[in-house]
Amino acid sequence: MEQKLNAPRWNLDSIFSGIESTEHQKALKDYESTMDSIDTLLDTAHTFTKEANTNFDFASWLSTILDEQNKKLSLERTLGAYAYLLYSTNTTKPEYLNNISHIEEISIRSEQQNLRMSTLLLAHQTQLEEFYKRFPEYTEYKTLLSETLEHTKHQMSSQEEKLAMDLSRTGGSAWGKLQEQLISNLKDSDGKTFNELRNDAYSKNASLRKLSWQKEIQLLKEHSISFAACLNNLKGETLTLNKYRHWDKALDRALFSSRLKKETLDALVSAIEDSLPVWRTYFKTKAKLLRKFNCTQSETAGKANNEGLAFYDLFAPLEFDSTAKDSLLSKTWTFNEAKEYVLKEYKSFSEDMYTFAKKAFDSSWIDAEVYSGKVGGAYDEDIPLGHQSRILSNFTGSFSDIITLAHELGHAYHFSCMKEKPPLLSDYPMTLAESASTFAETIVKQDMIKQVEGADKLKILDLDLQDTSQVLVDILCRFYFEQSVFEEREKGELNADDFCRLMLNAQERTYGDGLNEEKHEYMWAVKGHYYSTGLDFYNFPYAFGQLFAAGLYQRSTKEGKEFSKTYAELLSQTGSLTCEELCLKAGFDITKKEFWQSGIEMYKKEVEQFIQTASNL
Repeated sequence: MEQKLNAPRWNLDSIFSGIESTEHQKALKDYESTMDSIDTLLDTAHTFTKEANTNFDFASWLSTILDEQNKKLSLERTLGAYAYLLYSTNTTKPEYLNNISHIEEISIRSEQQNLRMSTLLLAHQTQLEEFYKRFPEYTEYKTLLSETLEHTKHQMSSQEEKLAMDLSRTGGSAWGKLQEQLISNLKDSDGKTFNELRNDAYSKNASLRKLSWQKEIQLLKEHSISFAACLNNLKGETLTLNKYRHWDKALDRALFSSRLKKETLDALVSAIEDSLPVWRTYFKTKAKLLRKFNCTQSETAGKANNEGLAFYDLFAPLEFDSTAKDSLLSKTWTFNEAKEYVLKEYKSFSEDMYTFAKKAFDSSWIDAEVYSGKVGGAYDEDIPLGHQSRILSNFTGSFSDIITLAHELGHAYHFSCMKEKPPLLSDYPMTLAESASTFAETIVKQDMIKQVEGADKLKILDLDLQDTSQVLVDILCRFYFEQSVFEEREKGELNADDFCRLMLNAQERTYGDGLNEEKHEYMWAVKGHYYSTGLDFYNFPYAFGQLFAAGLYQRSTKEGKEFSKTYAELLSQTGSLTCEELCLKAGFDITKKEFWQSGIEMYKKEVEQFIQTASNL
């Protein structure tokens, strides 16, 4: 089958020809020599600052060190990206894993330099206006430098931060690793791993979906004391550190790292809350369909007195109707067919996107073949050297693989729009990280929805609604859960029963009667992002990205190809502005609920189509 698919492998020679190559070794030396230069600049500034020497030209110093930081970051990201590109396509080679470790070890020095620089920036913050006047070409750095200053204000002393980092290895990080180890080692009585049980949620076999759900909950229940100890102690550490770093709430820190105002999050959450009845209708319609075609093992789901969907049927494929072998959704696509389809969809929106994607295909930037030693899933890796990208996927010929391809190329296109930006201004927050990729896959999905009818239409609608409901409804559920955990953890210790109670409350607030009584009170033990001191409220940026992309898509349908210029300009500035500033420049106000509702409107129409199509089967 692989020969028929003709999925390609990438070429990395335009980055480096190998880790032992002359150019790679030179890049490593340049990386360290740039850090030498930065250390010299930092030492000079520290001496002048300590002595309160009025001869210190801070503005000139800052312009110089920013240039050096850009050089360092370009090399750092290129070397790091290249190391992972090699490893992810050949995980069996120890030299590739050792190379990753080597780059990480060197970069520790870089992190220490960043901390020193932020401290010096804080000491001279009153001189920043003079800096912008004398060096107007750095005006675009205002958001970045203001963000650095604010972050520095929330740091403890360097000694305390180092102590916190050291203690985290046996504290928060250790609890997080324990959760990972527990999950990765759980098996049922037949030797089936926990992750394999989780994957059964997508199975066509209704009995298997329910049985695996029951086993999953039983395994989590048996180890609930350990999971609860991890989460309780980790959240306790977060609260303690937040107090010493002067964060009133964990959410405040998450908003700051997302470059987002509280009023914007409130508008987003409110819009999702208003849409919950629509999503519950979708869940209940799916439950009725599964019952109608005898594709559920639930005794109550989809019945008149209990219309909600069973939790284990949330991802159930709608395979109850025979579909023609040559249907667009059921056929096996060759990679070339997938390529042409993506290019066609990109071109329908923007010539610029089409030209970029064609370059990615023609330049061998994509590794899509499935082979031994390659990591699973898909990702995009952006490389500052030569401003190029590489995309990894595991192409099997399904339509979902085409959506994945469009998604990852969307990430790469985002990076291409920042070609004129220095590395320091190429960092964008989580809230904006998924916007271009989600927008790209939205173009593909919406086109397919228009093309197909009957069972195929129902399937593509379900695919989109299933994904989106997870990003909106389930993420709102996780948001509520995490809020309640922090509120109660401030008052005292929490155990497994507490976490189950809070999870069920969150599921009831969001899914409501869209789910029947067969819920999942142990979801708190599954999601790894809860078990990190640095990823509080990790999920709401995904809801932001989903609806932001939907809102942009709605606008593009009204404005046509002219909007593509606004879109590219918007992407180019995602590393330079806050979310609100960026969107105002593009002509919309994300602090208002109306913007988010415009994105949800598209999915409301899809739910209506889903109900109508289901009624005709």
